[in-house]
Amino acid sequence: MSAFSARLRELRALKKLTQQQVVKGTGLSVRAYQSYELAEKEPTLSNINKLADFFEVSTDYLLGRSDKL
Repeated sequence: MSAFSARLRELRALKKLTQQQVVKGTGLSVRAYQSYELAEKEPTLSNINKLADFFEVSTDYLLGRSDKL
């Protein structure tokens, strides 16, 4: 499991959101988001930015480079 996928699951649980709610809020496809949470696929830079904006965290936090939200 990558730090990125772990952070996605952690943030989604913290905010009590479903995968569908994240997908709707970011414009990502369901399959793309699921593959990120399962660490099956790496996101593009634009999708990392969309997820960081949606969860209101830095990209460094999402990527596991920082523990600062």
